[in-house]
Order: sequence, then C-alpha cells, then structure tokens
Amino acid sequence: MLRLGFPVIGVTDLARAVAFWTAALDLVVVSDWESPNWRTLDHADGSGRALGLMRSESPPEPRPRLHLDLFVDSAAEQEAEVERLVALGASRVDWDLYPPDPDFVVLADPDGNVFCVVDLSRAPSGSG
Repeated sequence: MLRLGFPVIGVTDLARAVAFWTAALDLVVVSDWESPNWRTLDHADGSGRALGLMRSESPPEPRPRLHLDLFVDSAAEQEAEVERLVALGASRVDWDLYPPDPDFVVLADPDGNVFCVVDLSRAPSGSG
C-alpha cells in the first residue's frame, strides 16, 4: 500500500538546515536515518517523522510549486513566530502575489527555500 511519507527540503548546508529546522519546529535528528547527504527529523514528542533534509546543489525556486505551510492560531502568534523564525535565520520574502489582507507571511529558510506562516484564524486566503 502506497503511503505519503514526509516533505523533503533540498539544502546546500545540512548542518545549518538542521540547526534552523530543529529550532523552528522543535524537531530532533534521527541518528539511524542519516548519511553525509541526508538528515531525517522527527517530532521531538516522539510522534513520528516530520521532515527530510537532502543535500542539493540546485538553487531554490523563487516561486516553488510546492512549499511548506506552517500554522499558527492567531495574528499575534503569527507575528511572534515570524519574528522568532527571522531571528533563527529565516528572511522575509518580498512576495508580489499577496492577496488583499493575506492570512500568510512568506519567508525563506537560510538556504532560500520559501515557506509560509499561516494564521488559521483568518484562513484560507485562497493562496499561500
């Protein structure tokens, strides 16, 4: 039976990506699922696999067709999480496709991979 696994992000610097994503999402490295070009991250609470990080030499897509949406429950939480993620190394993206009054904020991880922080109290905006 085919099952959906978990998202995989291509990165140029595995150590930097591990540091960012483990801090951003309270994840832990799975030591028996790693290699020089791969890291698997689990939920710290033991609830399972969360994210794969794969070494990649290709540049990140400026407008990826597939990206991560990270959820929060309020505008205040969204603002606080965006600031926390920026302090961890994320950057704000000058996104020209924002709808009027968007429920999401577009950021990029330290490798330039775009992701969104979505305020579920105002979702869905129809984009993100």
